[in-house]
Amino acid sequence: MNRATLDVRLWSFINVFLLWLVKPAVLEVNERRCVVRIPLNWRTRRRDIHAMYLGVLCMGADVAAGLIAFNLVGQKKVPVSFIFKDLHAEFLKRAEGDVVFTNEEGEAIQRLVARALETGEREETTVHVIATVPKKLGDEPVAKFALTLSIKRKK
Repeated sequence: MNRATLDVRLWSFINVFLLWLVKPAVLEVNERRCVVRIPLNWRTRRRDIHAMYLGVLCMGADVAAGLIAFNLVGQKKVPVSFIFKDLHAEFLKRAEGDVVFTNEEGEAIQRLVARALETGEREETTVHVIATVPKKLGDEPVAKFALTLSIKRKK
């Protein structure tokens, strides 16, 4: 288990226990890109259709969309409040295997964090996340998410 996965699981154990239960794994995270996998198993699957539950898909998108900002803020050691203002999702196919969530909006997130720290005001940007099931469908998306990330420097 890599350090980023350990950090996410520890944070989720303390703050969002339900996220801890689905066992997200961080495959890649840097200032430009974040890739997270959630396994399809008895905890994450709707038994009647043998596909990942909608709520779990949204949790994966949440982690992939927020982890870059979370890491940037942690590096700067500045108290910041960040939330997701809204979530738009398009479910295209059944997620019948481990799901990989990819966020390639790192540059926009870096600009967002810089603006929020500079202005002290609440700043927002939309982060897009694509969910795939590589073992069954390759790069074909099973879902697309757009989450509005909202950040403000704490006083």
